[in-house]
Amino acid sequence: MKKILVISCGGRPRGNTAQLTDAFIRGAHEVGHQIERVSLLETKVEPCLGCNACRHGKPCVLKDGFGEIVPKIEWADALVFASPLYYWTITARMKAFIERLYGIAAYDPAPPLGRYEKYPDKDCALLMTAADNFFWTFQQAESYYRFALVHYLGFQDKGMLLAGGCGGSSGEAAIEKTDWLEKAYEFGKNIYH
Repeated sequence: MKKILVISCGGRPRGNTAQLTDAFIRGAHEVGHQIERVSLLETKVEPCLGCNACRHGKPCVLKDGFGEIVPKIEWADALVFASPLYYWTITARMKAFIERLYGIAAYDPAPPLGRYEKYPDKDCALLMTAADNFFWTFQQAESYYRFALVHYLGFQDKGMLLAGGCGGSSGEAAIEKTDWLEKAYEFGKNIYH
């Protein structure tokens, strides 16, 4: 069985993204995967400053919760990113977390695809919710996921669950009126099948 770190950043504790994430975790746990969950609402991660202290053998100058997450990243076989759609992409909290992964990269003497560094060998997946459900609703988020996490960092894509039509962003969560929770549960069960 695999070790899965779920990084979530939905703004409401029982909102659509939280419920989608819970369903995924329930499915993954049911088939025996070990799950660790980090909430970026509870663990503050500041955006990278680009100072390169980490490239010169120094600790990160930012004193926030990212350092507590690093051992969990090292432990995990897969990182699952769970975010609501904000302005057609992932949230700023999630983007800040992804940018801070720069600090755990190592020097790579032969970088592929123009990368300057080597990132840990990890699998990844994306869980997202949105009020809208147009054909283009998730295009920007999907593009960022593919370019940043899969192509640039070199993580192995295990799939995306892009749950549109979950109710208005200012109203109550309405994901339970859709089939997305069942799909998330099945995704969790079958992420490694």
